Amino acid sequence: MQLKKVNLCGVNTHKLPFLSAARIKELFNKKAEGDQDVRQELINGNLRLVLSILQRFKNRGENLDDLFQVGCIGLIKAVDNFSLEHNVNFSTYAVPMVIGEIRRYLRDNNALRVSRSLKVLAQKAQQIREKLTGKLLREPTIGEIAQELGVTPEEVVFAYQTLNEPISLHEPVFQDASDPVYVLDLVSDKKCSAELWVEDLTLRQALTTLTKRERKILEDRFFDGRTQMEIAAEIGISQAQVSRIEKAALRQVRRCLQGQGGKENAEA
Repeated sequence: MQLKKVNLCGVNTHKLPFLSAARIKELFNKKAEGDQDVRQELINGNLRLVLSILQRFKNRGENLDDLFQVGCIGLIKAVDNFSLEHNVNFSTYAVPMVIGEIRRYLRDNNALRVSRSLKVLAQKAQQIREKLTGKLLREPTIGEIAQELGVTPEEVVFAYQTLNEPISLHEPVFQDASDPVYVLDLVSDKKCSAELWVEDLTLRQALTTLTKRERKILEDRFFDGRTQMEIAAEIGISQAQVSRIEKAALRQVRRCLQGQGGKENAEA
């Protein structure tokens, strides 16, 4: 993995050591024999693994230094608990532990606080689900889980929802070399109505400077609350093209509203 020269927690990531699979196996053999001096080498030699996992969480607005330290805690736990008897690569064992540690940190520090009783109910529901799956040899229904717990199905559904982590509207779901697609681009907004737009005569004038296709895309997106994917399928072009045309059209409208006039070529 090619690492850029970045400092996290005072660590120059460009200079992080790398351990081969053979060396890791050798160190864990020594550790199993009672040599605790190899522990630090195992930790230092797998910091790159923590860094690579951070890529999954970099768009959440969290401090990467904090996440790196939390990830290192997960790595230390993995080093302390791993055994070659697990018969898997160390990275296979360590990755879920590092991710789990980071997710726990994000959940515990989330501004959206979930009551402890709901968390406990969600955990119990998971346990009952696994128990019933083994007993019934199929996936149990919400009603069956609720009956086993002595609560309503609505309470079970609500508890399950607490297990889902919120994501940013600006988190990319797809990214090529030029034009990322964010969660916001795939979400319909039914509250956007034409009435809220056409009341502004200046805006209506600005829309007349657009081509027919540009105007249709903006109307579909912001008047009708349609997603870029839906518009692309109707027009017969790619989602990336819809995104580029939309952004160019919005720039043109903004120029008109600012009194600059002019016309950009959004059809490229």
